[in-house]
Amino acid sequence: MAPPRYRGIKKNELSASVKLNKPLLFSESLGRPSGLVQKIGCVEWSPTGTLLATCTTATIRIWNAERPHVKSSTEIKNAHAKGGVAFGAPGVSGETVEKIAFCPTVEGVLASSGRDGMVRLWDVRVPGGIANLGGRGTALADCRTGNEGTFLTWHPNGREMLLGRDDSRIYSVDVRQMSGADSTPAYTLEATERIHRGSSSTTYYQMAFSNTGREVFATTKGGPVKIFDYPSMSLLHTLTGHPETTYTVQQSPAGTYVAAGSADSTISLWDTHNWFCTHTLSSQSQSTSIKDISFSYDGAYLVAGSGDMARDVGGGMAIYHVDSGEVVHTVETINCPTFVAWHPTRYWIAYAGDPGGLKVVGGAGSVG
Repeated sequence: MAPPRYRGIKKNELSASVKLNKPLLFSESLGRPSGLVQKIGCVEWSPTGTLLATCTTATIRIWNAERPHVKSSTEIKNAHAKGGVAFGAPGVSGETVEKIAFCPTVEGVLASSGRDGMVRLWDVRVPGGIANLGGRGTALADCRTGNEGTFLTWHPNGREMLLGRDDSRIYSVDVRQMSGADSTPAYTLEATERIHRGSSSTTYYQMAFSNTGREVFATTKGGPVKIFDYPSMSLLHTLTGHPETTYTVQQSPAGTYVAAGSADSTISLWDTHNWFCTHTLSSQSQSTSIKDISFSYDGAYLVAGSGDMARDVGGGMAIYHVDSGEVVHTVETINCPTFVAWHPTRYWIAYAGDPGGLKVVGGAGSVG
């Protein structure tokens, strides 16, 4: 059963609601929080919003969203071992974890891609039941795609993923669940090349499925956002609205808009009925490239991140009202947020980029 969603907040009420709650720090320090900025490479909520995952260099960490203390989190060290060797091999350090993504249909199943050229699947549920089996970072399956992955995205059906390599090859990864002998799920992964190197001169920075899974939106080095049929990957349409590279793209939960973030510091919003760009979003507090975006669960609001350690451009996280394009509130931050993610059922925003580590700020339904 899907978790209940909280009632929406009107745009003239959101600012006051967010101001009521101080950002909550998820610190990896046992004592006093560190004043350093963690280089968090991804922020992801689980489908129900009970888990929150990040990756930092060679480590994946899964937080209990209701318990920000590090002792309540799960750490997967050296998740992608150097040389592509099996997870847990003794004496082997880890390669960089590039991306992580929760399965949209099964709570507690997390995928990751790394610089070792592997895609791995993890069971990150909190252990439970009589046998106390599964969870806590159990490795479920893996497959090799060759080069480091630049993006990783799930199909809405939870049975396949798309992965982009740094040489512009695109792979689909078939995810099959097998019958296990105990409560630990059994999976297999199989990668198939969808876009071959040399078949296209285009550099793709991110791909995202449409809400139906029948289309794929792709950002490109030149600026246009391409729309492909899936699984044939034949080109359906091209959205041309940015003079510079587009980095990130996402369809709104209601399906009415497709948003694309660009190196020109703006976010374009495209009407999915006629594919016209209706308006753009921009804020003085975020004058860097837009490399990460996230819609609220109802599609009413949107936030953005730089995807980099952009400490030289000042702080502030703008919350945009999607229909009007207004900045309805700016969350005070020390640095420009790098990666951002709205909670799947609440007005909570997880973001990285500030000293101390991951933070969550919330509106209706307080955090913590």
